[in-house]
Amino acid sequence: MNVLNFAHAFFSDSAHWHGYDGIPTRLAEHVKYSLEALLFAALIGLPVGLVTGHYGRGGNALALIATAGRALPSFGLLVLMFIWIGFGLVPVMIPLVVLAVPPILVTTYEAVRSVDPAPVDAARGMGMPEARVLFQVELPVALPLVLSGLRTAAIQIVSTATIAAYVSLGGLGRYIIDGLYQKDYEKVVGGASLVAGLALVTLVVFWAASRLTVSPGVRRSG
Repeated sequence: MNVLNFAHAFFSDSAHWHGYDGIPTRLAEHVKYSLEALLFAALIGLPVGLVTGHYGRGGNALALIATAGRALPSFGLLVLMFIWIGFGLVPVMIPLVVLAVPPILVTTYEAVRSVDPAPVDAARGMGMPEARVLFQVELPVALPLVLSGLRTAAIQIVSTATIAAYVSLGGLGRYIIDGLYQKDYEKVVGGASLVAGLALVTLVVFWAASRLTVSPGVRRSG
């Protein structure tokens, strides 16, 4: 059987659409893990990236942090956290957040630094407070790049959240891990197809978010 036949067999089997191991349940678990990891990463990466980008300081340190974060193997960090902390969601969240923070942090910093200084200087000359300069002048212009960093992080999280299955949690990785163990390649291909499909849906969601939140003038100038 080829990959398409495996996929067809998996999705056409009604048993895969019901129960605790059904596609809706596993998909909901995977989305939950991904959203939680993205939220935590954004809470860390966005404020630091915005503030450092606004003041133009810490760029080298951010580059070092990003390089270190990208160099850490997610699966190795998962195993280490599992040994240290034990069962639960925390050992899964830590490597996912570590993976997602660098693109958010660095892209946000670069987005704010790339804003034309003329309107920023004009806003300061009018006596606008620094917080208003950041959120009313710089952020609207930087938003497309900021969203691209979030998009990159989200796709990386969706693709990597399959590691949750290695520590007996759920998600779409359950199909891949169980399928490999059982030599059930229909399940492996089905799980991989669902992860790929969810990554594509993530792209569409961020495209729609960009269309809704970024002003037409900024889109044209970009």
